[in-house]
Amino acid sequence: MKNLADQPVAYWTGVAYEAVIAFIRERQAAHGYTQPQFWLLRHLSPHDISPDGHGMTLAELEAAMSTYLRREDNLAEAAGPLVERGWLRRDEDDRLWITDAGEQALTELKKFTPAIRAAIHEGIDDADYATTVAVLQRMIHNVGGPAVLRP
Repeated sequence: MKNLADQPVAYWTGVAYEAVIAFIRERQAAHGYTQPQFWLLRHLSPHDISPDGHGMTLAELEAAMSTYLRREDNLAEAAGPLVERGWLRRDEDDRLWITDAGEQALTELKKFTPAIRAAIHEGIDDADYATTVAVLQRMIHNVGGPAVLRP
């Protein structure tokens, strides 16, 4: 077997990305929601990502999530069930707003996140994880990628 240092990083980061995303989405689906639905709630909540709690159009939400939406993600389709459940509402300008029920739902959905993270990180200590992230950040920097946060 080849030395791990000789392995192609682009291949392994791609495999890791696909496997982790699939795992997260499977776990979320088992609890009755999708990753794009979770993101919609988070982006519209003044207690989470939204800086002001104001409603947003689908185009504004897509722009806000542009760095991590996947090709198959359709925010209009994801929003529909949230509106039906009363977690989001649409105004006359077609902006989506989170409701009180949506805030409560988001609080409940967030309770699943630690278990999902723990399963992904099982057998990996924090120091190894931090080293991996630092190495990836350096590689991104080395290839002229977007600026990344450095610890």
